Amino acid sequence: MKEHALVCSKAYVVELWMTVNNRAMGMWLNESCTDGFILLGIFSHSTADLAHFSVVMVVFSVALCGNVLLLTLISIDARLHTPMYFFLSQLSLMDLMLVCTSVPKMAASFLSGRKTISFVGCGMQAGLLVSLVGSEGLLLGLMAYDRYVAISHPLHYSTRMSQRVCLQIAGSSWAFGMLDGLIQMVVAMSFPYCGSRFVDHFFCEVPALLKLACADTSLFETLLFACCVFMLLLPFSIIVASYVRILGAVLHMHSAQAGKRALATCSSHMTAVSLFYGAAMFIYLRPRRYRTPSHDKVVSIFYTVLSPMLNPLIYSLRNRDVMGALKKGLDCCKSSSQQ
Repeated sequence: MKEHALVCSKAYVVELWMTVNNRAMGMWLNESCTDGFILLGIFSHSTADLAHFSVVMVVFSVALCGNVLLLTLISIDARLHTPMYFFLSQLSLMDLMLVCTSVPKMAASFLSGRKTISFVGCGMQAGLLVSLVGSEGLLLGLMAYDRYVAISHPLHYSTRMSQRVCLQIAGSSWAFGMLDGLIQMVVAMSFPYCGSRFVDHFFCEVPALLKLACADTSLFETLLFACCVFMLLLPFSIIVASYVRILGAVLHMHSAQAGKRALATCSSHMTAVSLFYGAAMFIYLRPRRYRTPSHDKVVSIFYTVLSPMLNPLIYSLRNRDVMGALKKGLDCCKSSSQQ
């Protein structure tokens, strides 16, 4: 009965998604005959902004290489086939998609001078960014629970964090994030845009688009704020609760070395959490009257570019297992090149 109910619920979700998607595509095709939008971007062609653009591209390259490398190491090294590294691989995949959704379009617009983006392209970019930010926020929260189980209940870790549980945790993060992104994308792109098409941002962000709508968006903005509160504060509450319990478990440890190792592992996660949630909360949980486009554009770089770059560095440079896998891989490459 449970399997039958699960199949039925999955079928209903798929049918609902297809219905919403078909309606959205119908509206988008009607709108796409217009001129789309113009992304004003974040950089001008002054000397200072050229330097800033170069820095962003370096950060993007490091994020790209770091996440690809971390994904490769986790997939090929059997020692990294554990729940924690499985979650890290999902985090790297989300970060990889996040930087590739926003930065290439921004760079192409800056270098070519063509800042236009089609109506469909803008909707897809907005939906993907919301989905990935939501999924990553949920995953970071559930990763804190994984660390809590590993430190507070090490004898039961293999049963509590089985392969099935790990897949459910990762799948639920992806599913809720995609659902959130799909809903926001469809509703935001359903509003009429009959006036200005200049988006004061370097990517299509839902709040920036709503400023251009020639209809009353106050109800949707209220619902959007409530949704962001849920998607950000719920996993953040899980993180706080998990780390309070972890701190209590560490204080009761008889081995000082084990306590230091546990805190070192958790400090890496807390660094990533602080960067991501700090920027995301600043963007999405501020009252509208305190929002300014210049602040939004600068802070958006933190969770769309800087955080995806720092995550693989934080989790690899401070992790002996990952560094050991990297050294092993380099030794194999060196020995094969000498033959």
